[in-house]
Amino acid sequence: MEILKVEGVWVKVEGRTVLKNVNLSLKNGEKLIVVGDNGSGKTTLAETIMGFIRPERGRIVFKGKEMREEEDFRELRKKIGYCFQNPDEQLFCPTVEEEIAFAPLALGRTREKTERIVEELLKKFQIEHLRRRPTHRLSGGEKRIVSVVAVLSMEPEVLILDEPTLGLDRKRFQTLASFLKETSMGVILITHETELIERLGWKTLKIEGP
Repeated sequence: MEILKVEGVWVKVEGRTVLKNVNLSLKNGEKLIVVGDNGSGKTTLAETIMGFIRPERGRIVFKGKEMREEEDFRELRKKIGYCFQNPDEQLFCPTVEEEIAFAPLALGRTREKTERIVEELLKKFQIEHLRRRPTHRLSGGEKRIVSVVAVLSMEPEVLILDEPTLGLDRKRFQTLASFLKETSMGVILITHETELIERLGWKTLKIEGP
């Protein structure tokens, strides 16, 4: 079953065409790597799927329903977790623990369930030592891995990651790569990282740009 479809999408940003007739489909649990030159529109594609940018032409379809109104995209954002390319645009809670707990609490999880989610993710990604660290005091690599973990805490059906390995040290790169290799959720991964692309071996979609 197709969970997500992008059909014939054209996008203009500030009067300039950024995406031209882009198509993709993602089935439950399917994985896709989006590649392309800098400025080709990869991030614009992710932001269009999430409804932050609206296409001039074409359709975004999630679970068989075309996304038309902001209300549609609000529901989509409860099921698709999007990790921004710049973690500073995403992190806003005072501490790492609070950042990871924010999404499940906002989605109505109980405090007990949320605490279990936080504990499991801190352990899985080996960042227990960052639990009470202020998010603004994290290094670039720490911010990036925490931003990924914070998105995972919402238990999404689909994960969209925009350059998630930028600034990661070798240990965290390996941890994230292993997670991506093993996860059963659908993933759209935007990356230039050749090693990661080769290691995962997923199908690719090249965005050619305007």
